[in-house]
Amino acid sequence: MLIMIRAIIRPEKADAVLAALMDAGFPAVTKYSVAGRGKQRGIKIGEVTYDEIPKTMLMSVINEEDKEFVINTIINTARSGAKGAFGDGKIFVSDVECAYTISSGVKEGAEVAA
Repeated sequence: MLIMIRAIIRPEKADAVLAALMDAGFPAVTKYSVAGRGKQRGIKIGEVTYDEIPKTMLMSVINEEDKEFVINTIINTARSGAKGAFGDGKIFVSDVECAYTISSGVKEGAEVAA
């Protein structure tokens, strides 16, 4: 079965996470800039509240058996310091029914192996 990992991380950690995933054998990642807020509800500096914080989203589709390894690689690379900090990000995991390679039309997914 295929799964999709979506990691929302600090922008300054993106290159390190991408390099760690590449070194671990997971080069297929889509990266894009996003903005939003988590539980911290933004950042207040003086009288100004910034409620949309710049983040980077990394998205990758992997085999389910690699899930824990990839998640741990992202966490260990994206975490601020040994204990982490508010705003380090979030990882979302979801099932992928199937995937198609556009150039070849090849279908990947659980039902293909059967």
